[in-house]
Amino acid sequence: MKLTHYGHACVLIETDKGARILIDPGTLSHGFESLQGLDAILVTHNHDDHLDVERALALIAANPGALVLADPESAPTISARSVAAGERIDVGGSAIEIVGEKHAPIYENIPGSANVAYLIDGGAFYHPGDSFEVPAVKVDVLALPIGGPWMKLADAIDYLRAVKPRIAVPIHEANWTQEGTAHFMIGHFTPEGTTFSPVQRGVATEV
Repeated sequence: MKLTHYGHACVLIETDKGARILIDPGTLSHGFESLQGLDAILVTHNHDDHLDVERALALIAANPGALVLADPESAPTISARSVAAGERIDVGGSAIEIVGEKHAPIYENIPGSANVAYLIDGGAFYHPGDSFEVPAVKVDVLALPIGGPWMKLADAIDYLRAVKPRIAVPIHEANWTQEGTAHFMIGHFTPEGTTFSPVQRGVATEV
């Protein structure tokens, strides 16, 4: 198969059976907007970095033949088919199996969300979204999340060792850039009396 990583969690899979499947067109990903001829557009969950509703709707309109699948919380926002763990859908000669139901815990009392993972062609490719779901089958190529407010680097290593794919492709890296969510999360949980103040790179800033 061929993979194209459009940054963060967005990946285009072109299977050896000819299917073109795009997963998680979110706000921190760029370059997917002009894609055409897609067989499926998949969304793991409703966080903005995995689903940019405005750009996703434009992409769906440009690919009227694409099957659009999403978790139960995202599905209504983009008129997608809602899917749940255990389902199998065939598209473009390839099989899409749904694994898991919940987002990994983020922090303390932050409410969780739905999260579905996608297993392509019986394990040829696996995208877990924001979860540590380990599928029951051998995975050939794993889209491996490496950073986010719901995980630390050790979690990525543990997950990689649990899945044991032939190839691990790092994704979900943009949270640690200034356009990502790490600054928001840290700022939200900064203790009283402390100011969390990122400074612009290369610019002398009074503090």
